[in-house]
Amino acid sequence: MEDKIEQIKNLYNTLSSSAWDELQKIPQSGGDRIYFRIIQGSDSWIATYNLNLKENKAFIYFAEHFHAKGLPVPKVLAISEDHRIYIQEDLGVVSLLEVLEQEGKTEHTYSLFQKSLKALAQLQVKGGEGLDYNECLTSKEFGRHSILTDLLYYKYYFLDTLQYPYDKQTLIDEFELLSDQLASKQFNHFLFRDFQSRNIIVHNDEVFFIDFQGGMQGGLSYDVASLLWQAKAELPDEWKTKLLDYYISEVQLLLPTKIDIAQFKKQYYGFVLLRLLQVLGAYGFRGLFERKAHFLTSIPLGLNNLKHFLQLYRLDTDTPVFAGILDWMVGEEVLQRFTPIIADEKTPLVITINSFSYKKGLPLDESENGGGFIFDMRGILNPGRFDNYKKLSGLDKPVQDFLEQKTKMNTFLNSVWDLIDITVENYLSRDFASLQINFGCTGGQHRSVFAAEQTARHLKNKYKVKVVLEHTNTLNWVK
Repeated sequence: MEDKIEQIKNLYNTLSSSAWDELQKIPQSGGDRIYFRIIQGSDSWIATYNLNLKENKAFIYFAEHFHAKGLPVPKVLAISEDHRIYIQEDLGVVSLLEVLEQEGKTEHTYSLFQKSLKALAQLQVKGGEGLDYNECLTSKEFGRHSILTDLLYYKYYFLDTLQYPYDKQTLIDEFELLSDQLASKQFNHFLFRDFQSRNIIVHNDEVFFIDFQGGMQGGLSYDVASLLWQAKAELPDEWKTKLLDYYISEVQLLLPTKIDIAQFKKQYYGFVLLRLLQVLGAYGFRGLFERKAHFLTSIPLGLNNLKHFLQLYRLDTDTPVFAGILDWMVGEEVLQRFTPIIADEKTPLVITINSFSYKKGLPLDESENGGGFIFDMRGILNPGRFDNYKKLSGLDKPVQDFLEQKTKMNTFLNSVWDLIDITVENYLSRDFASLQINFGCTGGQHRSVFAAEQTARHLKNKYKVKVVLEHTNTLNWVK
């Protein structure tokens, strides 16, 4: 990590003669890109480190092309010679999704969705003019092959993990038929590919787009489907209908020919289904295969979103095997597999989480349960060995950054949570009253404290269960 930071510093120095005040690592999402926020006085920039050079070059090309046309994307300010690092302007930290979560479904929030769709139409049509699609990261166009790839992605990374018996060859045949139906060349312009409210930044009440490096040429309605049917957003049906009509009216102003609205909406609903399945495939890959907790907890949202869509829009009768699979997949049996038991105010279970020092002995469990989990954190590199962190604790951000970026702490905790979640769900279902989870390290100050804090947050977020958190060795911390 020190080498990456040094490279970022060298590139930053080409932009500013002043040393930065702070470099903050931004939490990663689904990809392998590492983002940093550079802060110097009242100014800030975003630095990206990514070993995927083709992805970097696609983003930089698209960003420069769109920015030159006055479209709402960040300006790329500096690029390293090896294209592993680039620095762009910082548009802020508030996404449209965060506005929706904080403000709710207000008139103001609705107006931001309108602005986003209007700007999307501009990006798709005007941004697509003169664009060299040879610079795309993967395919040049979202056609039959790409659509079939998305359907197979869903099949392999989600459907097949459910172990549901079905006629595999017939399903492939039906997927090919769906791909042919959706791969219309009509209204092909720039397709953002991952147009969701998390990738829309709100700054000074205007909207800006990020993470469009996966773009290609394709049907206009795909991006609209992605935004309006995003599971996390849970937009009301009335909003979806009105916003779709608003988008059609806006994009019509930019197109030389009149839109066949019935055909446009038919393709739109097909893309809604495709997008919902592609998202489930992504949740399956990131959650079930890579064991990333955030994606696992998103699966019920994705299934419920698909269930709601199927209640409103039925598949054509020419894909009976696929229709049967979808009906089964949104049933209670599958939903319950991925929906954790949620505690309420009457739930008796209280989980006690302790950090402790092995030098001072193990915490006692005075409940009738007689004991619980004890995890040894001493196999994780100790920040306390370094002067910068010696007098800090796992409650302090520099220590947290160290453990997340320079150790195997995240891998360790994901494995811990796989274990304890089994017990927590069992105890919740059986109305047990107590469970103790302990994390120990040498001094009970850095690693164990961080692990205890993160585990408490994980259990509260996932199960809404009562948690009592205690750091048992605070009196002996190095200060």
